[in-house]
Amino acid sequence: MSTPPPLAMVAELTHRCPLQCPYCSNPLDLVKVAREQPTAFWQNLITEAAALGVLQIHLSGGEPCARRDLTALVAHACAQGLYANLITSAVLLDEAKLCELARAGLAHVQISFQGATAPTADRIGHYPKAHETKLAVARLVPALGMSLTINAVMHRQNLDELPEMIALAEALGADRLEIAHVQYHGWALRNRAALMPTRDALRIADDTVAEWREKLRGRVAIDYVIPDYYADRPKTCMGGWGQKSFVVSPDGRVLPCHAAETIPGLKFQRSGEVPLRAIWEDGPAFTAFRGISWMREPCASCAFREEDFGGCRCQALAIAGDARATDPACHLAPGHGLMAQLAQAEAASGNDGFTYRRYAP
Repeated sequence: MSTPPPLAMVAELTHRCPLQCPYCSNPLDLVKVAREQPTAFWQNLITEAAALGVLQIHLSGGEPCARRDLTALVAHACAQGLYANLITSAVLLDEAKLCELARAGLAHVQISFQGATAPTADRIGHYPKAHETKLAVARLVPALGMSLTINAVMHRQNLDELPEMIALAEALGADRLEIAHVQYHGWALRNRAALMPTRDALRIADDTVAEWREKLRGRVAIDYVIPDYYADRPKTCMGGWGQKSFVVSPDGRVLPCHAAETIPGLKFQRSGEVPLRAIWEDGPAFTAFRGISWMREPCASCAFREEDFGGCRCQALAIAGDARATDPACHLAPGHGLMAQLAQAEAASGNDGFTYRRYAP
């Protein structure tokens, strides 16, 4: 049976970003500007993606607005019939740039907020007046006819602002609010002890989300992602490894997920050197964990094996030391108890110092 086409492509146009968020999912070894692919590369890739059957393009980074050709890429994606979504910190946007992107066909803007108040947000992002700029840009998005999603990345050092964050999303006219507890890859793994919430704080957050979902029903859709370290069942990574979407790094490598580069032994092919269709359908990185044939017990005989597809391979590597192991987020995994112990110990560590993500050209 042939592999169904992907629904979405995440285009990580650059790793440049003026913010220094300590939970950034980008790899610790950031792609330098000299290795970024040029405009023509991305336009060719977008054309290939549309021909493959991709319906959505998520323009991401780093900070995609650091690219001077962003408007041209949005226009090309829309000309190919793709739904264009910009995932941004918003600190490099203003009204003129946003109007330009809207005219090019941009349909959706996702703005990340590091907190509900300026002191919290600017400290976490390590960028002065970032929160003030985000608010101004967020108010413009619905006024220009685009959908607005607020991405609220939550952790121990801002979780007390969760009710204010939800109220802020409503006040800004957001269609959707994604409340996502930090997932521990990249810089977040390095800063885990400073970010991990306590179980009690998580329970309060769960109740808060349930209350506000009812209050905002029909007005703001709320997605909620809990930290895997307190879960009993694993999440489906990227909708299933190599099944619904893929990521392209700034230097053109095509990846099954954002953190796949952490897995040793995987071979990542580069768009422009290998046709995108061939990478998606037969690439060694994509076939490594696609489907269920690679699974060991307890995954191989689990009733949920074709729902969660074994969970996160990168997390299995980080916690269990083996990318083929059962995701430790699963209560059946041998490493599940270790994961819970790590969470409890680090949540109680009192370590609030960040190693900030710093980009050097």
